[in-house]
Amino acid sequence: MDLINKLLLDFVFPMLTVTLLLFLWPAELLFKFFNYLLRSAFHEKLAGKVVLITGASSGIGEYLAYEYAKRGARLALVARREELLDVVAGKAREIGSPDVVVISADVSKLDDCKRFIDETINHFVACFLPFSQLNPNVGFATVDHLVNNAGICWVQDQDQRCVSDYVSIMDINFWGSIYTTQFAVPHLRKTKGKITVVASAAGWFPSPRLSIYGASKAALISFFETLRIEVGSDIGITIVAPGLIESPITNDEWLSQTNLEWMPLASVQGCAKTIVDGASRGDEYLTLPAYVRVFFLLKLLCPRILQWIVRVLIVFRSKDPLLNGKPRSSSSSSSCSDSAKLE
Repeated sequence: MDLINKLLLDFVFPMLTVTLLLFLWPAELLFKFFNYLLRSAFHEKLAGKVVLITGASSGIGEYLAYEYAKRGARLALVARREELLDVVAGKAREIGSPDVVVISADVSKLDDCKRFIDETINHFVACFLPFSQLNPNVGFATVDHLVNNAGICWVQDQDQRCVSDYVSIMDINFWGSIYTTQFAVPHLRKTKGKITVVASAAGWFPSPRLSIYGASKAALISFFETLRIEVGSDIGITIVAPGLIESPITNDEWLSQTNLEWMPLASVQGCAKTIVDGASRGDEYLTLPAYVRVFFLLKLLCPRILQWIVRVLIVFRSKDPLLNGKPRSSSSSSSCSDSAKLE
């Protein structure tokens, strides 16, 4: 019996799968194309919708706030730096958002995540209450879009990795999105809402000196791919994998530390517009800039070639002696000297 099962699973099943793919793949591509056209023609109108964005004080989160504001969405902006949020909120109101609420919170703290979801609901319910009393057809406001964007990025030295650094990266990049989503899901189900997850291309591909950051984003991708299956059509989930985008993170120092200064940076404004367009269409995945998609093909078909390319373009060119295989002198090492940057 074991031999039969082994034969079926190890030989017959793979051959059958490949055969089916040869017939089904062209049909799948055709379906995706026409489905994309249909979703583009009938994309969601965002005017008056309630959109909650974490990590909205700078970078991609800031410009997502502006992009949603242009389309008339009501915004709940969450981050730790309230003074920066106030500036973003002011500009969002000028651009066109009819209502913006600012909430200072730390997504790595469970209680904070529950608090800012509750504050968002309470704020917009209070705003809609007079209208619902005048017109029974007007329902209470709730969350229509959740954008999980908050995160930090550490550049790691090979011999200076602290366990405490690992914990903070996972707490913010991974658990921060999980906590927020857990409390938002009941409200999103009511509105057939959407979740946008700002992950990273580092979650799909090997990224030297960003291994823990990449692992946190890979965990994020895996979680939300599974959640998409669990919630079905109740909630739309868009997983975004940005490459190098203009932001406070990708400054000259960071690019030098990661040996990526030769790579072009995509516009953060263009990135935000693409993300909001994709979420409104109901796209399941977004990868930007477009050239990053080439690496998916390499990883699928030629993973060894992808590893070689990364080593040649990043590791071998690195000035860090440990990355290129040379020992570092004891005088140059120090404990936990790397710094974190907010997304």
